[in-house]
Amino acid sequence: MTVYQKLLDIREQKGCGFLVLLDPDRKSPEALAEYVQQCEKAGVDAFLFGSSLMIANHFEATLKTIKQATDKPVIIFPGSSSMVSEYADAILFLSLISGRNPNLLIDEHVKSAPIIKMMNLEAIPTAYMLIESGVLTSVSYMSNTLPIPRNKSDIACAHALAGQYLGMKLIYLEAGSGAEKPVPLDMITKVSEYVDIPVIVGGGITDVQYAGEVARAGASYVIIGNALENSPDMVGKFARAVHQR
Repeated sequence: MTVYQKLLDIREQKGCGFLVLLDPDRKSPEALAEYVQQCEKAGVDAFLFGSSLMIANHFEATLKTIKQATDKPVIIFPGSSSMVSEYADAILFLSLISGRNPNLLIDEHVKSAPIIKMMNLEAIPTAYMLIESGVLTSVSYMSNTLPIPRNKSDIACAHALAGQYLGMKLIYLEAGSGAEKPVPLDMITKVSEYVDIPVIVGGGITDVQYAGEVARAGASYVIIGNALENSPDMVGKFARAVHQR
């Protein structure tokens, strides 16, 4: 069974999946492996692994250690074409369709595609959309693109539908790491109703109640990252909130 099918099954069984984003720069491989085991026991459905800017030079070693610690899918969330590894279960093949930077629309993909094929790594085509969050986030700065205004759901819907028509399998609404404001609930609902493919929502979700509201607004998967790094005891509460869609 493909990882993508597993994600679809999670959505079918639980209404909304709960994924945790792991940043290789923030913890040692051993600490991340321990954290992953805690998350799995608390109800996390899968893991994303990556960063907008990777400083540490132990991407593959950390990924290998994490895979040895969990049976849940571990999916690369790449910040560039260099973040590819055979130790992952799959990779989000992200195209930043909210921006007009050709490097992140096709160039990085051309560089990484032959490597992904050689590794026989499952690629999940994903329409990646940055949403205004109140601050300049790392991903906005590094991508050199403007986010979609948070009060312009019509623009978000048009971009998402274009992503679907281009053959993407997922829509990813991203406020960004350290976002001041998460993706608005109204936008999540409108985008989810406008397209026929699953919608992922992440960035700036720090409140358990809001995580549940994101799920009920129509998200197929909720991503939490920074909010849990120093509060692993909260993982179970987030999982229950998201699964009670």
